[in-house]
Amino acid sequence: MCSTCGCGQPDEAVKILRPGEEEIEPEHIDNEHPHAHIHDHHHHHDHHHTHSSTRIDLEQNILQENNLLAERNRGFLEAKQVFAINMVSSPGSGKTTILEETIKILKPEIWLSIIEGDQQSMNDANRIAATQVPVVQVNTGKGCHLDAHMILHAIKKLELKNDSILFIENVGNLVCPAMFDLGENKRVVIISVTEGEDKPMKYPYMFDSSHVCIINKIDLLPYVNFNIEVVKEYASRINHHLEFFEMSAVTGEGMEAWIEWLKAQVKNT
Repeated sequence: MCSTCGCGQPDEAVKILRPGEEEIEPEHIDNEHPHAHIHDHHHHHDHHHTHSSTRIDLEQNILQENNLLAERNRGFLEAKQVFAINMVSSPGSGKTTILEETIKILKPEIWLSIIEGDQQSMNDANRIAATQVPVVQVNTGKGCHLDAHMILHAIKKLELKNDSILFIENVGNLVCPAMFDLGENKRVVIISVTEGEDKPMKYPYMFDSSHVCIINKIDLLPYVNFNIEVVKEYASRINHHLEFFEMSAVTGEGMEAWIEWLKAQVKNT
């Protein structure tokens, strides 16, 4: 998997930038092979078993190294009493909008730092920079997730302070980010009401590895066929420890409970 989805790309393919440091030029995008990031999970019968074993060993080694670095990140963050949240979702769920609205409410009370993850562009980092909080953009190139090594280097570019919150907005993807511990305290999976009730059943590993599930865009419920209780039931079958928050980041409905939860986490860090 890691050799086909882009996770095994050279370190120099990953860009970690503050807004204004450098813009990603279009020619950096692989136009010749625009679909090179797509996973190929089909097993071709002409593969030799030795080749398959080598690939499995490589993935295990990558995850072991990542987990060691994640523990290093976790120890550093705990020493500074920084509460770290790994925000994961499919593209378009509203992660960045939730962050923007959360920052507006919490900024006067708590020091906030942000790491943005995308394959290309500074778009989300620029949106967050407009709120006047420290932010770093990680462009993963062909990679489909953030990993602990990227977070380690991104943290070095941030002004982390004690008793603060670090939000990590992962690459929009409900598959690969589930495998990679970043050193976070909590993993928050976001699903919008426009995505369908069966997301937890289709992507169980992400919901199983998360601590919180935000159901976003509830202001659109009158216009879509979506039952909140059904999606909660599906998600709870996979992970009965999940905490749920229903909200609309656009209208502000439901944000208060989310904000109070965040404040409580900082106090307990």
